[in-house]
Amino acid sequence: MTTSKHKKQKALNISLWIAQVLLAAMFLLLGAMKSMQPIEQLADSLHWVKDVSVSLVRFIGVSEFLGGIGLILPALLRIKPTLAPVAALGIIAIMVLASGFHISRGEFTMLPMNFIFALIAVFIAWGRFIKIPIQAK
Repeated sequence: MTTSKHKKQKALNISLWIAQVLLAAMFLLLGAMKSMQPIEQLADSLHWVKDVSVSLVRFIGVSEFLGGIGLILPALLRIKPTLAPVAALGIIAIMVLASGFHISRGEFTMLPMNFIFALIAVFIAWGRFIKIPIQAK
């Protein structure tokens, strides 16, 4: 491998790790909020919460939290590291569903954030499936 190609791969690997950590942090935080915070308190910042069942809010929270864990833990421990890009695909699915939900409610201001999160997840899935997969121990 040439030095230039090696530097590019190293830079891409660092970029992927940064993306994984930032997206994981966001989803761990959002997931923890939605799965543990009292609904009344959560509804102060997320107005849609009062219009859906508590079970749905908790399900979304647990899904987001697990997605955040999945982006980091398998890759970091190098145990079943292919689960990291699979978690990224799961986050893409969550963002597609969230976009549909917000569109149905006329909450178009939420769409850019859904799109950005999905785009970061696409980058992670592409990078970890195709360009620089993490090898298992």
